[in-house]
Order: sequence, then C-alpha cells, then structure tokens
Amino acid sequence: MSNTEKLYSIIKKPLITEKSVMATTIGQYTFEVVKDATKIEIAQAVELAFPGRKVKQVRTVYMPSHQKRMGYKSGRTDSGKKAIVTIEGDPIEELTGA
Repeated sequence: MSNTEKLYSIIKKPLITEKSVMATTIGQYTFEVVKDATKIEIAQAVELAFPGRKVKQVRTVYMPSHQKRMGYKSGRTDSGKKAIVTIEGDPIEELTGA
C-alpha cells in the first residue's frame, strides 16, 4: 500500500453531532479515524482529502467500548478514536451542508 492510499484510509467518516456542528463555526471538524493513526498522519490525511485547506491543530480522543442494552439483548459497542481537527481559512462545505 502506498503512502497516499494509507492516508486516504485513515479517516473513516465525519462525526455529525450537535456539538460538532456548532464547532464548525470556529473551524473545528470531528472525524472518526483508525485507532493507530498519529496526529501527523491525521493532519496529512485531512489536507489530502480537502485540498487547499491547512490544518492548524489536531486533538485526538480514545473512545472506549461500553455496555449497551436493547431489550433483553446486551453487548458492547466498538472502541474507537476520534480526531478534532482545526482548519485555517475557508470552511469545508461538504461537511456543513452549506
């Protein structure tokens, strides 16, 4: 796998919540990323996925799995990692829907 293919596979999906949508007004976007991704790789992946944007800061959060129950069935959710990326300049229109 080449370096470009690896960078494209780092970002799984954007996380769209009420809190993350409010943060887009100050240029912060939240993405679900692979667990072993570093902050430098995440910054490179975002700059590659959205050309013309410069990443200012990357913060990562590990999301542990937790117990979940639906009726009589119980189980655990998947653990994961999310990245809060601050971008300089123009906003990303694809995520905000504007």
